[in-house]
Amino acid sequence: MHFKEVKGILSASNGMNISRGCTHGCIYCDSRSKCYQIKHDFEDVEIKINAPALLENALGRKRKKCVVGTGAMSDPYIPIPENLANIRSCLEIIDKYGCGIAIQTKSDLILRDMDLLIKINKKAKCIVQITLTTFDEDLCRIVEPNVCGTKRRYEVLKIMQKEGIQTIVWLCPFLPFINDTEENLRGLLDYCVDADVYGILCWGIGMTLRDGSRDYFHKKLDKHFPGLKDAYHKKYGYKYEITSGNNNKLMKLLRETCEKHGIVTGVDNLFEYMRAYEEKEYRQIELF
Repeated sequence: MHFKEVKGILSASNGMNISRGCTHGCIYCDSRSKCYQIKHDFEDVEIKINAPALLENALGRKRKKCVVGTGAMSDPYIPIPENLANIRSCLEIIDKYGCGIAIQTKSDLILRDMDLLIKINKKAKCIVQITLTTFDEDLCRIVEPNVCGTKRRYEVLKIMQKEGIQTIVWLCPFLPFINDTEENLRGLLDYCVDADVYGILCWGIGMTLRDGSRDYFHKKLDKHFPGLKDAYHKKYGYKYEITSGNNNKLMKLLRETCEKHGIVTGVDNLFEYMRAYEEKEYRQIELF
């Protein structure tokens, strides 16, 4: 872990990442790709130490309130004290300015900030996005070794449901020959239905591999799934988009399940929903 002062924190679409790099160890992580130009060791997480101050300045200058998105490139709940302090400070600032939050994580550490998520949700939009990939807990420990398992993430979704906080599940990636099965998808969908999630984001049954992320993924295949790297080379070569042979069948199952249970799908629809600011009417009830 190391610190860095940066010049800006909010993108044009009000997205932010408070750190670069990660310790979750997910074998498929796209953020390892060389195109993102992370110069330091990926596990040596770079903490943007001045992120809260920059966010305060940015939100204080905005003419209109917005929904701040975070977690797209780096999980805001990487278990480093300085990182956890940063995300809490940012949530306090978002609440202070009456803005909304769309926060993405794989970690149950988000529960440490439930009080702030509830406060934000009373005044504006609060959306918690949880990534689910692997129903089998033993397999999950291989695919995503240093973060809480899928059942615990389902429990987080249930807690959010109980508190009236909207949830969206990122159902991805699906690794060919590993978790691209009907059994896996049905297990994950059962969790989503029971947790009454608002929406499911899924680009298809597959994954992406680029320079940097591909090398790491192949290294982990050699370690945990001997011989499987050759199967990837034979079927996919060095393609960027890796589509499972089960894509059509499993996407049909996903669409039918979501339609049956009123779960919103469609990538564009869900991103539009997450970015649209909505102010809630909230009055404190005085007790006499």
